[in-house]
Amino acid sequence: MTAAGRNCLLSVWRWKFLVDDSVGGAVPTGTYVYRDLPALLMENEEEQLLLQQGLETQKTFSANIVPHWLIINERDEIEVVAPTDHPYYGKRFRITNIRFSTHNRRDPRGYILLSLSRSVRAHGQQ
Repeated sequence: MTAAGRNCLLSVWRWKFLVDDSVGGAVPTGTYVYRDLPALLMENEEEQLLLQQGLETQKTFSANIVPHWLIINERDEIEVVAPTDHPYYGKRFRITNIRFSTHNRRDPRGYILLSLSRSVRAHGQQ
């Protein structure tokens, strides 16, 4: 299901704004750009001081995906689509930063590093 060293499959969503509706507002629509990409999704450590204060924290994540020749933009969203027992199955994350490996475009070892965000409330349900 996933490639060696990967723990999930991700799909990439891109939001587009099509024609205006009848009152002049833009109509956002999302569409899949890529489906079922092998990835390693990791949660980054949170700022402990903000958690102790009970403030809303910005959870951040990192993802390592292949292949490295994909065209992915900041503000695209990724969704965990497999495995179904993954803790973030069906959840979406906003891409905040993209870094490409230094390998040549034809080198199969290439990958893309994504920085992701997902906003949650500290002490939401206790």
